[in-house]
Formats: sequence, C-alpha cells, structure tokens
Amino acid sequence: MITFDKVSKKFGEITALESASFKVDKGEFVFLTGPSGAGKTTIIRLITGEYLPTSGTIEAASTKISQIPKRRLYLWRRKIGVIFQDYKLFDDRTVFENISVPLGFYKLNLGEIEEKVEKVLKLVGLQERKNLFPAQLAGGELQRTCLARAIVAAPEILLADEPTGNLDPKTAKEMVKLFEEINKKGTTVVMATHNEKVVDLLKTRVIELDRGKIVRDEKQGKYHV
Repeated sequence: MITFDKVSKKFGEITALESASFKVDKGEFVFLTGPSGAGKTTIIRLITGEYLPTSGTIEAASTKISQIPKRRLYLWRRKIGVIFQDYKLFDDRTVFENISVPLGFYKLNLGEIEEKVEKVLKLVGLQERKNLFPAQLAGGELQRTCLARAIVAAPEILLADEPTGNLDPKTAKEMVKLFEEINKKGTTVVMATHNEKVVDLLKTRVIELDRGKIVRDEKQGKYHV
C-alpha cells in the first residue's frame, strides 16, 4: 500500500529524513512517533506529494508519488484523507459545508452529497452540530469535523499529523477510537503523534524516528520500549 525505499529529504543543509525504508500494508494502522523534528511530519507530507524526496522512491496505492506531475497531484490526493493539528477548516462555512468540500471534485447531485455527509456526521457524532460554524465548536468537535471531512470521500489512505495534540486526554481517547473504527472498515491509517497514551491504547505498529532516522519499527509496539 505504502512503500518508502531509501527515502531522504533535505532542506538546504538540514536533513529532515535520512534513508528511510518501510512498507505499510493495506488496512494497517501505523503510528509515527519521536520528538519534534524527528521526521514524522516530513513523512506525511512526502506521502501527500507536498514534498518531493531528495533521493529514494515512494510508492502508495500503486502510484509512484514522486513521478506525479504537479498538475495531476489533485488526482492522487483524491485517494487520501489528511487531518492536520490546526484543523484547516473554512471559518465561513458550517460543519456540513466543510465536510462536503472533498465531494465537490466528484459528479454528485445534492442528494448524494447529503447522504454521504450525513453518514460521516453520524459516525463522528456531530449530527446535532452540522449547522454550526467552526468558531462555535469545542476543540474535540473541530477535530471530529476534520476527521469527517477526511473520510467523506472514502479514501484508501488516512493520514493524520498530531490529531490529538490540542485535545484533553478524554477527548483524545475518543478520537483515537474513531480512527480505530475507521481502520477496521479497511482504511489504511498512518498517524504521527507525541501522545504516549494514545499509542499504548491501541498497541498497533510503531515506527519511531529520531533526527530523521528510523530507530525502531515494531509490531504491536508501545510509545517507549
């Protein structure tokens, strides 16, 4: 599903990722852990195509990402859902309207859009909040809106960069349980996180990074060895 083969990424003299090799199978749930600056976000952005590798190759869902022309990256990004720590929601649109944004790339009528949005609203528990604007939501509700937006078009891969970073422990636990539920439906999940309790809760695969290098890749791992 996702393969990194000796991938490095440099920004001038700074090496953000050094000769990273790993494979994520279809339907797998993988945590990327490590301190700030370890390379977690770099991996996420390499998968989305926002960054190009300095060397090495990346393949995901049978697509060689580094070979995609910029003008066609949008086609690749339709296959993935991305969740950011800082939400990136439209302030002037309601929860329903924000979630429906990815569906604008498809030829769907209003009834089909409403059906898909209502389905994910139910999954994340926001049916009663769908007509509110982001400024009217709590942090956990904002992140659940982002999750719903990321999965509304049924992506093959779900990427999350510190999705629990702004949440209290109880809400963070609820969020990761939603990710687990989505993963059980067949979506491949890659999550970058500092949250030790979240990682230890699921006991799934952990890829630990430090200074741009993979220092541990463990099935059913914990945050700390």
